[in-house]
Amino acid sequence: MNQKVEFEVEEEEEERSRIPISERPEWADVRPLPQDDGPNPVVPIAYSDEFSETMDFFRAVYLADERSARALELTQEAIFLNSGNYTVWQFRRLILEALSVDLREELEFIDQIAKNNTKNYQIWHHRRWVAEKLGSNVASNELQFTREIFSQDAKNYHAWSHRQWVLQTLGGWEDELAYCDELLQNDIFNNSAWNQVNRYFVVTKSPQLGGLDVTRDSEVAYAIKAILTKPENESPWRYLRGLYKNDVNSLANDPRVASVCLDVLMNEKECAHALNMVLDLLCNHYQPSIELKNAVDALSDNSDLDLAEKVCSVLQLVDPMRANYWEWRKTTVPARD
Repeated sequence: MNQKVEFEVEEEEEERSRIPISERPEWADVRPLPQDDGPNPVVPIAYSDEFSETMDFFRAVYLADERSARALELTQEAIFLNSGNYTVWQFRRLILEALSVDLREELEFIDQIAKNNTKNYQIWHHRRWVAEKLGSNVASNELQFTREIFSQDAKNYHAWSHRQWVLQTLGGWEDELAYCDELLQNDIFNNSAWNQVNRYFVVTKSPQLGGLDVTRDSEVAYAIKAILTKPENESPWRYLRGLYKNDVNSLANDPRVASVCLDVLMNEKECAHALNMVLDLLCNHYQPSIELKNAVDALSDNSDLDLAEKVCSVLQLVDPMRANYWEWRKTTVPARD
């Protein structure tokens, strides 16, 4: 039985055994506050009786600012019914602080909710609040939690954002680059693992790696190996560019970049990513080798065009979706000496 089915079965069992709040002795002193939809609601929402009752009692304790154990339990019931209600989450935080509740237990509660609501903004915001209160001791727990999310959805933006926040705020950088390797070994097309949300983030932000000046050489080699494995994968090409961010001259002067372009074009003549990289090199004063010129010339019989313009013309054919863009790029090619 999968997690979703188990969760639904548990919900059904709880619903059957649930005692209405109005019949619970501990709530006898509270007068529920119904939702005010005005005298003539046009399209009233058909709430379930359980939802209406829970929210009516919640409004009562919320307006009374009652920060008690029963109010905390009520917020839990309300969250189970609608985990996107930000007012309930915010009031729950106020109660947690007022009662000095063990926030590790709160993390367990969030686990129960989050695994079936992995893209709920309010849940992730609440989890960050709890983790920040608990401090660096929960860094490994939070990193493991995001790993579990990625095993179901490798591109979950909320989980990636949370992981970045954990690393920068609570620590846990030690094994992060190795984790990037693991993700890319499992799926070399995982653009989330490649780009800003993970590998690039790690090599540029980790205090243990020393920044791009220290890691660039090995990371260029890593990207080139990935390119040669799957030249059609855009992510390592973009990653390679990112390694030379704000330093295009170094990009043009690194012989490995032109070399990988040539290697790819010799085997996959219509690889748009390789041609795009060649164009960037030429626009940054790269002096192409005879071999690279021949490789491009083999793709076009128009001898009247400059090499960079010829690359643009070929790209218009192999990447027709962006034909107008490549036509525009042709107009931006700097004049050759």
